[in-house]
Amino acid sequence: MVQQSHFSSKIHRSWTTRLDSKKSRMAGISSYMNGKFIPTDKIVDPLQTLILPGDKVMLESVQKQADFLSRSLAQVDPKIVHDLHIIVMAIGRPDHLSIFEDGIAKKIDFSFAGPQSHRVSQLIEKGVLEVGAIHTYVELSARLFCDLTPNVCLVCAEYADRDGNLYTGANTEDTPSIIEATAFSNGIVVVQVNEIVDKLPRVDIPGGWVDVIVEADRPFAMEPIQTRDPKDITELQILTAMMIIKGIYAPHQVTKLNHGVGFSTAAVELLLPTYGAQLGLKGKICKNWILNPQPTLIPAIESGWVESVHSFGNEDGMQEYIKARPDIFFTGADGSLRSNRVFCQLAGHYAIDCFSGSTLQIDAEGNTSTVTIGRIAGFGGAPNLGSDAHGRRHSSPAWLSTITSDGPNVHGRKLVLQVVETFKAGGVPTFVPQLDAVQVGKDAGLPVAPIMVYGEDCTHIATEQGIAYLYKSDSLEERKEIVAAVAGVTSVGLSVSRNRVNELRRLGKVAYPEDLGVNRGEAKRSLLSARSMKDLVAWSDGLYQPPARFRNW
Repeated sequence: MVQQSHFSSKIHRSWTTRLDSKKSRMAGISSYMNGKFIPTDKIVDPLQTLILPGDKVMLESVQKQADFLSRSLAQVDPKIVHDLHIIVMAIGRPDHLSIFEDGIAKKIDFSFAGPQSHRVSQLIEKGVLEVGAIHTYVELSARLFCDLTPNVCLVCAEYADRDGNLYTGANTEDTPSIIEATAFSNGIVVVQVNEIVDKLPRVDIPGGWVDVIVEADRPFAMEPIQTRDPKDITELQILTAMMIIKGIYAPHQVTKLNHGVGFSTAAVELLLPTYGAQLGLKGKICKNWILNPQPTLIPAIESGWVESVHSFGNEDGMQEYIKARPDIFFTGADGSLRSNRVFCQLAGHYAIDCFSGSTLQIDAEGNTSTVTIGRIAGFGGAPNLGSDAHGRRHSSPAWLSTITSDGPNVHGRKLVLQVVETFKAGGVPTFVPQLDAVQVGKDAGLPVAPIMVYGEDCTHIATEQGIAYLYKSDSLEERKEIVAAVAGVTSVGLSVSRNRVNELRRLGKVAYPEDLGVNRGEAKRSLLSARSMKDLVAWSDGLYQPPARFRNW
């Protein structure tokens, strides 16, 4: 009787709804297809058949962008395709948002929106765009395998062969994770390729995972998001970089690290062969990198500082240099870079000892965010890279150096450094009593404030004024004082007395250049190992070929 009662709760349903839907959709476009291939000028009508109202649609976009497919999606009839839930790593193109204005899409989950950050804010304010959440990259990738599994994904690759196998080359990035989540849940995988060829340099994605291939009208768009021109590095940024090297990397023995996007961290890279060498640090710091192959690392590689670099994506123009340095970069048999954002983010969470990145605002407690009033830039990989990995179980000198107490269960932590100037362009303070993100989150209907790095994870802040060693604070109140001590003449900085700042310096919880033995007068551009893109090309023996926008000679 008990057994019968259990069986009475058994449901009766079809267990093949996604598979049945896929078969139906694919059958609806059979007249357009030659094998897996659709003609370039015929893609819009098939998209209107493959994509149904309310579908979750994944658009590939961070550095490489499936721009032909996103432009084509923007051309569908909103009477046929509407109320889509868009999933995209980076809102990088105007057509990523025009589909909301035109009624094709309704909701979005994303990670980064730098180029479109102001427009995102405007569309949210108008009620045109509904935000599910602002994620870190690997978090959004993980949700593809859980509760954000796509019905359809629109991705890109360099080449396809006649059997539908794909070559993603140096710009693999997110393609494997997006396709796997879609293909193995009976979703539909649509790929734009630059060219259809008879033989691939290597097979990166097997054809059995791919449903539709279209040769694009032009090569997919590429954004060199981590390329920084040395000519734009200022002396204040050089001073900050000198303090980072001498006041953080050296004493903590940081060998495994990631640098975010920014000129101060680019300055660190360019100071290693000069200032770092003067300090006798070669072979002691900055050896293993989780980082795009950014050109400002070339002098450090060429002078023997760097042992390895694993990358989230490629930086355009670095292809030949990477091919010539397989001991440093992860490359395939064809010599091209093998990037993978998910694997690189995992390495950035568990394997590295230090994350150094920038932000737009820091509050009195050390919380940081790139979401500000009128600008929702998103986070990219920073929340993952800039958080302590509580699942980590291997030790290193840097990890152990953060232990500040005794006891049988103590453990180390990742160094999380936020590098900023106390004021941004136009005299806008970086340090604020409360993050704009708090109000923006309320206005956007988010359940929690979109904070990028929580103060509890942030171990250091570096500004042109000095270094705050937040992990040494004994209380929240002292933490606020340590933050204020490097916040300059902002309202946050003025909240702490000079006497208290001097006491914190004496205790080693704050360090100014003089405390570290850093000579302000030496912070000159002449200290950089490369002062222009032309210098970087010379360091690379002509292998680095900068994109046109960076060719200033």
